[in-house]
Amino acid sequence: MSWLIDNFAYVWSLTVRHAWLSAVPIVVGFVVALPIGWYADRHPRLRGSVLGFVGILYTIPSLALFAVLPGLLGTGFLSPVNVIIALSIYAAAIMVRTASDAFGSVSPAVLDAASANGYSPAQRALRVQLPLAGPVLLAGLRVVAVSTVSLVSVGALIGVSSLGSLFTDGYRRTFNTEIVIGIAATVLLALVFDLFLVLMGRVLMPWASLGRPVRSAA
Repeated sequence: MSWLIDNFAYVWSLTVRHAWLSAVPIVVGFVVALPIGWYADRHPRLRGSVLGFVGILYTIPSLALFAVLPGLLGTGFLSPVNVIIALSIYAAAIMVRTASDAFGSVSPAVLDAASANGYSPAQRALRVQLPLAGPVLLAGLRVVAVSTVSLVSVGALIGVSSLGSLFTDGYRRTFNTEIVIGIAATVLLALVFDLFLVLMGRVLMPWASLGRPVRSAA
């Protein structure tokens, strides 16, 4: 504990940087995945190909992607842009499948009713399908957030500082206290992100907390 008190400013700066490196890919991945997931749901014949492609993207090892991106993008090897882009790809890969499932979970009868009331395809997607798919989208986004916070730590292996730097420094110096603090801070940050998303969900989707939708008897 004394080490944490003496180095609190350093740990805090790494925490802020880690949060920034996590937040940007989460937002970018969500924004990119949403229309792709909607398109996949609207075109069942292409859905398998789209989901298969994003699944392949997620299987690329993170460390290899961090190492390859500087050559492809022309960025510096230590640039945080490499980590942001790599984690945005992973976030989108996870979120596309969730988005497709979320839009597909909306009852066709509800969509038909919206069309019968004069909604255009765009209005139906934004004003009916998106709100009803919201709870499933939020569940997927929470998974993306926790996964992204964890993966940011890997960037420390190529020199991009974050809370993962506490792992690498502690391992190099055989100083377990620094490693434990790094793990605890990463878990705590993931919990903060998750709590933030839950609160945002309650604010933006108050209907979701009223209870599960009643299923029609088949």
